[in-house]
Amino acid sequence: MKHILTILVIAFLSVIISCADSNKKKGPLASLASDVWEVDFLDNFDTFDTDNWQDQRIWVNNEKQCYVPDNEFGTREVSDGSLKIKVINIGEKRSCDNLDKHGVQQSDTEYVAGRIASKNRKEFVKGKWTARLKLSSNGEASMFPAWWILGAQNNESPVQEPDENICWPLTGSGEIDIFEHHGDGDDNHFTTGAIKSLDTCDKGDWWSLRTGIKTSLNEYHEYSVEWQGSDLVYRVDDKEVYRNVGEGDKYPEPMFAILNYAKITDSPMKGEWVMEVDWVKHQYRK
Repeated sequence: MKHILTILVIAFLSVIISCADSNKKKGPLASLASDVWEVDFLDNFDTFDTDNWQDQRIWVNNEKQCYVPDNEFGTREVSDGSLKIKVINIGEKRSCDNLDKHGVQQSDTEYVAGRIASKNRKEFVKGKWTARLKLSSNGEASMFPAWWILGAQNNESPVQEPDENICWPLTGSGEIDIFEHHGDGDDNHFTTGAIKSLDTCDKGDWWSLRTGIKTSLNEYHEYSVEWQGSDLVYRVDDKEVYRNVGEGDKYPEPMFAILNYAKITDSPMKGEWVMEVDWVKHQYRK
């Protein structure tokens, strides 16, 4: 009888230990698993892949350049394993068929540039967007390169789906700027952060949810934004540099990526400016 009782006690203790181990796995290990990122989109720019990107041609922010298609003038060249998005002074003014969101045509300009978007190609809800990029200069007046994401129901060109009818920056057309450099500010400096919607078409607060960060613009860095709970977390080379606390839930929509190089003021330029992009990827929490 004592032998039977001993066996029962050992069996009971084994069950308790097993349950405890099971509970431990559901604690820290489950938490660890939720921090594992899985890649669901990666473009290494071995070619310009039209399954991933399309030219986006629009006149915004009173910019001085004309966005041109199909790598015209070499404005979105893919070579040697990277994408080069450029602003180029072609030396003489030419007509520009870019229209703003109200149908107003841009005036003639001697500046041409590239702008590509993953709209209706690669769109994702939340997760993490990262690009590895560098500029050809640490900063010159009028430079305005950007790496950013925009809500997939945005009603600006190109409009290709019936649900692309929401004006910026309302939900469905929200904007998050991962990397933006304004050359009339500091050298070796970029801004990052969300655009706060003022709940009216074309009304956004550009400044209260963003910050300036020092970096070496002419060296490669990885610039990213990720959803961490309800926060938006911005990183350079995987190090957190800024956080929009509680803003992540305001972007429930699928979002697409944009890479563009603009000229923002009338300051003169010669030759070309280049933003070189090694790769772009999106990840989700496994």
